[in-house]
Amino acid sequence: MDDYLIKLLIPFAGVMSFSLVFLSIPTILRVAESKNLYDEPNKRTVHKIKIPTLGGLAIFLSFLFTYSLFSDWFSFTKIPFLIPALLIIFSIGIKDDIMITAPMVKLFGQILAAFVIIGWGDLRITSFHGFFGLEPNYLTSVTLTLFLFVFILNGLNLIDGIDGLASLTGIISITSFSIWFYINGNYHMPVFSAALIGALLAFSYFNVFSKQQKIFMGDTGSLLLGFLLAVVAIKFSEFNKPGLTSDLKYSMNSAPAVALGVLIVPIVDTLRVFIFRISRGKSPFTADKNHIHHRMLTLGFSHLQTSLIIGGINIVFVILAFSLRNIGVLKLSLLLLTLGLFMSYVPACFIYRKKKSLLKLKRKANYPH
Repeated sequence: MDDYLIKLLIPFAGVMSFSLVFLSIPTILRVAESKNLYDEPNKRTVHKIKIPTLGGLAIFLSFLFTYSLFSDWFSFTKIPFLIPALLIIFSIGIKDDIMITAPMVKLFGQILAAFVIIGWGDLRITSFHGFFGLEPNYLTSVTLTLFLFVFILNGLNLIDGIDGLASLTGIISITSFSIWFYINGNYHMPVFSAALIGALLAFSYFNVFSKQQKIFMGDTGSLLLGFLLAVVAIKFSEFNKPGLTSDLKYSMNSAPAVALGVLIVPIVDTLRVFIFRISRGKSPFTADKNHIHHRMLTLGFSHLQTSLIIGGINIVFVILAFSLRNIGVLKLSLLLLTLGLFMSYVPACFIYRKKKSLLKLKRKANYPH
């Protein structure tokens, strides 16, 4: 396909995907109301009223239709394996949004979907980019890639706790990768990204700004988003393998670490809550309200303010990762993880200071001089 024509397809894909989600969500909301398909408030949720969770259905259908229509199937041979994998992700997500699914069943579905694209599609990490001079064999490559898929999938699922955060994180991350692919003359991934970005933008209108037609993306949306981000991150890393960068206009020697910087929000939040839970003798998969966004809400920020602040920090990490793209995988990874974990504990420090101040005021009120 002609490069100029493919470039034109990028905005068309975004507009079509946006339109499909924007037009389909009102219908989905009517179905949810007639079938009473709502997410009921409980002690783990931050919303106070019941809200439909089928936004992921609109995102999935829009992305799948637009991507299938606008993609060059001959230049990206993994499409026949990507679509079945997405159908598996959709199946476990929609079931969990309508009926509660056992965690082990969800995990099995995630592993199965990842294995489809890894085993049959051969989309996997095949290089450590000079990390301690090591290179993975086939079994290590498959195992590591499988772990990354499951980790990123659940990371996106975990940050989907307030309005706008998961969709904004997805837009920032997929845009960052897409710009790099576009600069280097790969127009397939920008079309892929545009189909997802358009869907997320339309969904965000209903999720963040609409009062009468509010909807959540649910597990269907967050798992789909995590899966697609994992696909793009791995493609990004593989395009920058040592020995292949001579054909790139904008190459980097620390591509895996750069991908970590782009996906810093779900990665750091997942690591932080896992460390927090394990340190207290709990299972790392125990649900709680100790995520970064929960801490921000405790400090008095609104959902939108929290999402924008975290999104702004994400952009700073993207710029930092791209700027330091050639210092080495180990150095850049350690730098980004250290900064990320430090930033993730800042809200907790402010909460501690706030509680300490309130306690002092309470003591003064009880024991006036």
